[in-house]
Amino acid sequence: MEFRFKRIAVKIGSNVLTRADGTLDITRMSALVDQIAELHQNNTEIILISSGAVASGRSELKLKNKLDPVSARQVFSAVGQAKLINRYYELFREHSIFCGQVLTTKENFGSRRHYLNQKNCMSSMLENKVIPIVNENDTISVTELMFTDNDELSGLIASMMNMEALIILSNVDGIYSGPPSDPSSGIIREIKKAQREKDELTDYIQPNKSQFGRGGMTTKYNIACKVADEGISVIIANGKKDNILPSLLKENSTEVCTLFVPNENPASNVKKWIAHSDGFAKGELHINNGAKEALTGDKATSLLPIGITRITGEFEKDDLVKIIDEKGSQIGLGKVKYDSLQARELIGKQGNKPVVHYDYLYIE
Repeated sequence: MEFRFKRIAVKIGSNVLTRADGTLDITRMSALVDQIAELHQNNTEIILISSGAVASGRSELKLKNKLDPVSARQVFSAVGQAKLINRYYELFREHSIFCGQVLTTKENFGSRRHYLNQKNCMSSMLENKVIPIVNENDTISVTELMFTDNDELSGLIASMMNMEALIILSNVDGIYSGPPSDPSSGIIREIKKAQREKDELTDYIQPNKSQFGRGGMTTKYNIACKVADEGISVIIANGKKDNILPSLLKENSTEVCTLFVPNENPASNVKKWIAHSDGFAKGELHINNGAKEALTGDKATSLLPIGITRITGEFEKDDLVKIIDEKGSQIGLGKVKYDSLQARELIGKQGNKPVVHYDYLYIE
């Protein structure tokens, strides 16, 4: 069978993989592996971003000593991750497919070198028909440096690996036009670029967090918008439905879900990295309205010193900085060509090279 996407990232949420008591739902996990195996055997490249490690460890361990939330998460993850990946390994082996574990942290995306190391690792796995199974390394992550949840991680992975589609499997059919419990609410089947730009749908998004995961539909929506704007199709669907993945990937699929229609003009690989690196900015470049109009216009423009009015923070050449307008709002991110001392000496001057070149500038 031919499927409409040949390179996909699939994120499976905690509420898909766990039962009500927090234990792993092996039956559901096995069914999803069967579906992924079918896609894999039809020459679809797949990266799996899987939650469930902490929930798995929590259901296995009964801690005698009370731990703080971070320590408890680390212990549950250490035990649960081993249990989870072992289960995946055995299930994929039944299909004569190899899988491999990739544990990462948010810090690994802040450095271009670490970013490319991860990309090269997963590219090599895919070339050798090995399915990467990615999760945050909760054993060494601390609260302020953690991903919001695996939705954020899946967006980064899909962007980094230039996937054609990101499929986020949750325990609901997609984004509803009201509370899911309200019979009059329906699934919003398609979200186009114009709707995202006008922010038409945020009133519909339910802020509730999932039972076992850290995220909720608000996070899924925000990540999906960013990834779709980078030229990648994003689908939010119900991972508890039978045969959901092959059904979603059929040509002219009628499966109930929410599709974020991708931007037809995708960003470059470097711009994709910058777009997801907001938390790693080392300083701020404050610009005047003239510079803002130039940067947000239709013509490709670099940020020149003449448009900069003020610089805050200390940074080195090639660090990431935020671009701030006269109202104090962030309009983008960029990789600087000067350190903060050199950049301050250039403020407002004409005839100099760009402080941030267009190729390394992401405008939100």
